[in-house]
Amino acid sequence: MTTPPSTFPDVEALVVDILQAAPALSTTTVAVSAPSGFDGTQQAVLVNRRGGAWTGDLHVDMPLIELEVYGPDKPTAHSTANAARQALLAALGNTYGANTITDVEEKDGPRWLPDYLYSAAQRYVSVTRLSLTVG
Repeated sequence: MTTPPSTFPDVEALVVDILQAAPALSTTTVAVSAPSGFDGTQQAVLVNRRGGAWTGDLHVDMPLIELEVYGPDKPTAHSTANAARQALLAALGNTYGANTITDVEEKDGPRWLPDYLYSAAQRYVSVTRLSLTVG
């Protein structure tokens, strides 16, 4: 087994950058934390690393990325979820700094999931596994 790198990439920040660069998400807040005053009805994508694994022999980090996608109504949340999904799937093969995304696999495509923290929220959630070389 190879030794792990001294630092791992901040994959949440990487995904935020990927989504913020997508023209279809230009009017959407993309962040790792809900913005101040957030009540679940704003158009937003929240990015979280839900786990994953380091594969030392391949020198690859394989994080599971959860996207929580909100909108002012269910159709807007759904179309925003699909735009975020498309942008993340399209990252395959791209290099960001010293890291290359070598695989993108959807584990749980956008699904409607009520949010009990924000009762008025219209939310879709998805989980995608990325594989990225760690430079």
